[in-house]
Amino acid sequence: MAERKKLGVADPEASTLTGVASIDARILCLPKYDPLGASSRLRTYQYVDRLRGHGFSVDIHPLFDKNYLSRKYAGRAPWAEALHAYSRRIRQLLARREYDVVWVEKELLPWVPSFLERMFTPSRPKLVVDYDDAIFHNYDLHRSTLVRSVLRDKIDDVMRRADMVLAGNAYLAERAVAAGCARVEYLPTVIDLDRYPHIAPQPMAGGEGRPVVIGWIGSPATAHYLSLLSGVAERLQARYPVRFVAIGARPDQVEGSPFEALPWTEASEVELLNSIDIGVMPLVDGPWERGKCGYKLIQYMACSRPVVASRVGVNDEIVDEGRNGYLAHAEEDWEHALSALIENRGLRQSLGEHGRARVEQMYSLQAQAPRLCNMFASVIGRGNG
Repeated sequence: MAERKKLGVADPEASTLTGVASIDARILCLPKYDPLGASSRLRTYQYVDRLRGHGFSVDIHPLFDKNYLSRKYAGRAPWAEALHAYSRRIRQLLARREYDVVWVEKELLPWVPSFLERMFTPSRPKLVVDYDDAIFHNYDLHRSTLVRSVLRDKIDDVMRRADMVLAGNAYLAERAVAAGCARVEYLPTVIDLDRYPHIAPQPMAGGEGRPVVIGWIGSPATAHYLSLLSGVAERLQARYPVRFVAIGARPDQVEGSPFEALPWTEASEVELLNSIDIGVMPLVDGPWERGKCGYKLIQYMACSRPVVASRVGVNDEIVDEGRNGYLAHAEEDWEHALSALIENRGLRQSLGEHGRARVEQMYSLQAQAPRLCNMFASVIGRGNG
């Protein structure tokens, strides 16, 4: 919160609005993925019905479809699908209709130099760009000198040209301010309370005859962080009746570790999260990780589960130490925090309930959708923002 105030970025909790005027305006929405992609599903698709409910007309065209993502998550390089996707997006932009706002997730054409992307960027509508990851580090920290020389400043250029940048955390907001964007708004990644009804943990969770379940949720792209907990998990299994699950990881990614891979689907994720007792989010402390938005923690908290997370980036803001969970740095921190939660069911319940209240207050669609509607109205000059 202090970082946002220093940057002049609004606090989403303090500025949440309950009333939104109906707006007659058109938005061209250009997410990176179809709803199978978590970033697009959470940062874009789940807001569309709310925007339409307030009078916005929204046309949505993802860059990559589910076939591309399925092949990518399976570890196969979908080059043919990527080329088709770029061709499709360029045709959509060239055949553009009249819009008031073009809402882009990250960038129009990944790995395409800025001067070429500008050729296809609509000039009349307002440009709003959304970031929930530090994708600028794909370019400015790339191992290739050629990539760094050509693309180092691409995302800064996109941010600078935008009429508004939506940033998922202070690290991303700071980059947008430094790039020269005139308006930067903090919009956390949120859950829909309708999908996450308030269900208190079962009284016998972790009781006699049932191991305490420590869970992680993510995608194959982030499952490598689980290796940070392998040693801790082995030691805890030697001391307690405990089970470790990794929702969304491939079986080969956790082979030989204490974690059991469980298949992820959007339809089953809430049920799976309600089956765990403690949620974890291990990370290394690096530039890319500082750009993450802590969505795993918000999911666990929405299910009234206590959390343990690496003390990295936005995690330090989401986790209220000792109130909804714990932050860890060294392995002994992880082991101490998880041991305390394994041993004390009452502590798990208390921290989980505080986490749920925090989600309802700040990290929910119901809290943030009115803000986004007003921000769009404001950026096109039809509201106060």
